[in-house]
Parts: sequence; C-alpha cells; structure tokens
Amino acid sequence: MFRMQLHTDITIHASAEEVWQHLTNFANYPEWNPFILRASGNVNYGSKLNVFIQPPGSKGMTFKPIVIKVEPNEEFRWLGKFLLPKLLDAEHIFQIEQTGPNSVRFFQSELFSGLLVPIFKASLQSNSRDGFNAMNQALKARVEQAVKFKSRTL
Repeated sequence: MFRMQLHTDITIHASAEEVWQHLTNFANYPEWNPFILRASGNVNYGSKLNVFIQPPGSKGMTFKPIVIKVEPNEEFRWLGKFLLPKLLDAEHIFQIEQTGPNSVRFFQSELFSGLLVPIFKASLQSNSRDGFNAMNQALKARVEQAVKFKSRTL
C-alpha cells in the first residue's frame, strides 16, 4: 500500500479555545474558509460529516468522512475514503498546541494511503498543500480579528 503525508503549520495569536471555536463552527466556513468551502455535521467521535473542498487549481469535491478523534481545544481528525476503501483513504488532522498565554501553533496535515496515491501524488502535494496553507492563513486572520474585537469591547 502506498502512503504520503502533507503537513502545514502556523502560529495564531489566540487561545486554543478561540481557535477551536472557529475551527469547529462549520456553519461559518463559507464566510472565511478558502479551502473547505462547506462542511456540516457534528464534531463528535463516529459522526459522519459532509465536506466540500476546493484546493487551488481544482474543481473541488464532496466527500463524507467519519470523525475518528475529538479532543476539544487540541485535536480533531476525520477519515475519508475515495470510492472504495484502500483506493485513496485520507486522514485529515487538525491539531492545536498552546505555546503561550495567547499563542498557539495550529497544525493541519493529511495522511494519504491506498493504491491511487502514486497517481494523485503530484496534485496532492501542490494543490492540497496550497489549500491547507490558504485555510491556515484565513483561520489565523479570522481568529486574530475576533480576539482584537473581543478585547476592544471588554
């Protein structure tokens, strides 16, 4: 079986709770997320999600991953399968690591496995990585803007 991993990260000046709140609020994704344009479902272990992603340079796709790990304010994972299991499975991982009182490192990665990995490897490495980075930047901007607004209104 073929395997490949993508990994990105970014520093966000906010608490883990604030990042988690925006990351798991799927209803607001269309307002800010340039990679995962739509998502619905519950952030609970075993839940089925409905996700539409559109990496740069692609027409996008809808898939229905299963939530496989939820640790509030720390980690959220889902597992998606393309057509049949073992063709192209993708475990998407979001991790939040508190690095200071108002600073976190946000990690977004994906573990791809299956028979089709070699065929899609080039587009996954470029388009998907670009999508992760665009989402990371947008999440950072959204969370940091919300933190600034909140601190001004207190």
